[in-house]
Amino acid sequence: MTAGPADSGSVFPRAPQSVPVFVAALAEPLLAVLCLLLSSLWLSQSVDRPVLLLGVFTMTLMFPGTNRFYERPSNSAVDIVTAWAAVVAILFLCGHASDSLQFFRLDVAVVWVVSTPVAQLAFVLAGRWLMRRFAAQPAHRRPALVIGGGPLGARIAEAILARAPYGHDLVGHVEDRHPDRCDERVRERLLGGLEDLPALIRAHHIRDAYITFALSNQPRIRQMISVLQDAAVSIYLVPDVFGVNVIQGRMRNMDGVPVVSLLESPFVGLNGLVKRLTDIVLASLILVLIAPVLLVVAIGVKLGSPGPVIFRQRRNGLDGDEIVVYKFRSMRVMENGPQVTQATKGDPRVTPFGAFIRRTSLDELPQFVNVLQGRMSIVGPRPHAVAHNEQYRPIIRSYMVRHKVKPGITGWAQVNGCRGETDVVEKMAARVHYDLEYLRNWSLGLDLRIIARTVRQMLFDRSAY
Repeated sequence: MTAGPADSGSVFPRAPQSVPVFVAALAEPLLAVLCLLLSSLWLSQSVDRPVLLLGVFTMTLMFPGTNRFYERPSNSAVDIVTAWAAVVAILFLCGHASDSLQFFRLDVAVVWVVSTPVAQLAFVLAGRWLMRRFAAQPAHRRPALVIGGGPLGARIAEAILARAPYGHDLVGHVEDRHPDRCDERVRERLLGGLEDLPALIRAHHIRDAYITFALSNQPRIRQMISVLQDAAVSIYLVPDVFGVNVIQGRMRNMDGVPVVSLLESPFVGLNGLVKRLTDIVLASLILVLIAPVLLVVAIGVKLGSPGPVIFRQRRNGLDGDEIVVYKFRSMRVMENGPQVTQATKGDPRVTPFGAFIRRTSLDELPQFVNVLQGRMSIVGPRPHAVAHNEQYRPIIRSYMVRHKVKPGITGWAQVNGCRGETDVVEKMAARVHYDLEYLRNWSLGLDLRIIARTVRQMLFDRSAY
């Protein structure tokens, strides 16, 4: 359940100087709108209805923003520029399709496009500087003890050490077991046994305590909670979920009963609405813009070999339910049964025109219709043939977890090089790894980054076949 420094849902308490999550969510979109207004005023363009509508649309596209205060500055810069480039591309396409570019001056647009990522990065750097400055004050430090000397305790300790610049201090570990039975990373930080806990809390002014015992050891957990409650420290129970791929793990309240989610779709509540609205708007716009391309490709498929233009394949979608996915036919045969042979390099089944549309990913374009139907999303784990799912689910751990969301036309795995034939299990396992990483870290900004990188791959990558 622990997360990296950039994760706003971490089990670690934020020091008092930390920027609230809602500020991080609003900062990037608000700065983009503010830069638009300032650019217009600076260059004497009236802030009229088109400018205000552009601001509202930009705010909608960018909300919620990403909490980047715990990222490295270099990573923040790359993420900000990539996400902003995707937003600008979407705005340009919308303006071109609606013939509304005429309402905006080029010089204002250029200043806005350049100043927005600069302002966003400056805000992140200023936030990091303020947090570190306040964290340096003794009153804002949070000394912490880790109760337990196993691998989970060692992992929590490393995470606390990584948060030292933001106010968290690791004092050490408490464990009754002999040091030889503890994780080797823990041994040099052992301060004593459980009976020493009250004295250690007083001596080191402990504010946070992390209990890392196995859930099966409930008597010891109850004992520790009783001792810690008498000391008025903040208590955090860290369940041992190393054997589980935690997806969107969070604590919920169900009529007063705490419930921990270990595996949940990121697209619930507001996130689900944002995801669906984004899919509908972008898919509709893209289909209008690529209509001539669809016609040309359809003619090419028809002239290239006998058979239908569209290939319909059974695949598993949301919650593992079977769906029908559309693609331009690129082969002379259409395998859709219990045995499906993946295309290989130089595959004789692939037509000459089919090789071209596969290499450029043009064969995937009809799936924007699947997006409007609600069967797919623009970004998500790529859907595999039903036969392939049955083949890999017994041998790749957590394989079916990727079906907690709708499949996508493009995905995090594809823009990280996991495309083409999966001729060995390791290649499919790598895809699953990136798909689960996407589910853990989803944000609208991440979707926009993936779309931008996909466009770049379509233009320059020739690895697919």
